[in-house]
Amino acid sequence: FSGKSDDFVALVQKMADAVLAGGESAIESLSEELDTLRIQKRENIEVGDVVRFEAAEGNVLDSYLHVQDGRGVNGVLLEVAGASQDDVHEVALHIAFAKPDALTRDEIDPEIVEKARASLEELTRKEGKPEQAVPKIVEGRLNSWYAERVLPEQGLFGEKETVAQKLGDATIVRFAQSIVGG
Repeated sequence: FSGKSDDFVALVQKMADAVLAGGESAIESLSEELDTLRIQKRENIEVGDVVRFEAAEGNVLDSYLHVQDGRGVNGVLLEVAGASQDDVHEVALHIAFAKPDALTRDEIDPEIVEKARASLEELTRKEGKPEQAVPKIVEGRLNSWYAERVLPEQGLFGEKETVAQKLGDATIVRFAQSIVGG
C-alpha cells in the first residue's frame, strides 16, 4: 500500500526528476526526505542502484517497464550502437524476460565462476565420465552456465538465436535492470 500512496509516488517522481536534471548523485540531496518518508510509513524503503543513460551520438536507447497489478515491477534501460530501434526494443524485452547478470563474462565475480566450475566438475565426476574427458565436459558445461547469465550469449527469449546473433554487428554498450523486490 505504501508504494501506491501519494507521498511515496511524489517522492519517487522528485527523485527521478533530480537524477534527470543533475545526474545519478543528485538523489543524495533527497536523503532527508526519504528518511522522513521511512519514518512516516514505518517501512524499510531502500533506493537501489541509480543510473542515468544518455546515448552517445548515433546509439539507440530503449526502455521497457513490465507492469503488474498497476505498478512497474521490472524496468530495463538499454543502449546499443549500430542497431535498429526495433531490434534494441526486442533485446530490452528479452532482458526483462531473461534477467541477465552481466554484459561480459569478465563482469561475473570470479569466486562465483570458480564455485560453478567446482560444482560442475563434481557433477561430471559423479556421473562416472572418463577422467581424460572431465576437463572438456566441464568447460562445455561452464560455457552453458555463462550462456544463462551473460546477455549477448543468452538465447533470445530462450530460443537458439542468441542476443549477439540477433544484433549482428551491433554492440551492446550497457544495460541496467531493476526488479522490485529483486
